[in-house]
Amino acid sequence: DVRALFFETPFFTSHKASKSALSMDLPFRVIDITRRHLEIVKRPKYGYGGNMNPCIDCHALMFRIAGEMLEEEDAGFVLTGEVLGQRPMSQNKRSLSLVASESGLDRLLLRPLSAKRLPVTIPEEKGWVRRELLTDFQGRSRKPQMALARRLDINEYPSPAGGCLLTEKVFSRRLKDLLSFQADPEPRELELLKLGRHFRIDSRTKVVVGRNKAENQAISALSADDDFTLTSVSVPGPTSLAMGSPSDALLEFAAGLTAAYGDVEGLASTEIRVTGRTSHTAVSVRIRDKKEFRPYMI
Repeated sequence: DVRALFFETPFFTSHKASKSALSMDLPFRVIDITRRHLEIVKRPKYGYGGNMNPCIDCHALMFRIAGEMLEEEDAGFVLTGEVLGQRPMSQNKRSLSLVASESGLDRLLLRPLSAKRLPVTIPEEKGWVRRELLTDFQGRSRKPQMALARRLDINEYPSPAGGCLLTEKVFSRRLKDLLSFQADPEPRELELLKLGRHFRIDSRTKVVVGRNKAENQAISALSADDDFTLTSVSVPGPTSLAMGSPSDALLEFAAGLTAAYGDVEGLASTEIRVTGRTSHTAVSVRIRDKKEFRPYMI
């Protein structure tokens, strides 16, 4: 019997995995690991990949948690779909061995797709699985996995790209900025990193500007009592969120920023509505070129 596990955080969600599991009628469980995962994102023992992705520490954490669940799930070992050499930094022989050791699973961690190229594990040794039925996949090509999926009549599986936001340059830059000013960010602050354009005004104030109707609605839904929401009064434009402790001068700056991204061609000025928990005002701002705000963009 096999149960599929997905470890979820704001940086990677379970939607695609859930769809795949459903298509195979595979028992599936999602575990939110945001709090523990965020700690390793802040201080990874083995460092980052190309951006804010601590792949080795991340994999070790997931397998450590899976190991903690063995008794609860009445399970004997953990297996994963990693392929030797598919990711040059995190899936070479040294990294795979390091992850197994750091997770505490060690030889209870089986990688069936590359098993014949890796040391024998306890499940193979004890005959819980038959090593001769496992494979020897290696390298970056997905063709062997896709061929195996066809033989097993598995047709619903995700593409390899776009899984983890921590590998993305812009998102990583935003996260690094957030952690520089907020040691323990709220879940909603992490969700906001996925939306709009972000501007760091000062150490305490950030403005998030929506790019379309869906983002405007999402940004508004993620606002907190202490935030200020800015919207255009008379022309189509973005919803902006001013977070932190903005002064009146900074709110006026945020209003000018909001106006710059609105439909203001041909206008010299426009009105922006500024809404806080206990205040509701409209300010008239002159239209400024977006380029003036670029130095503040994260």
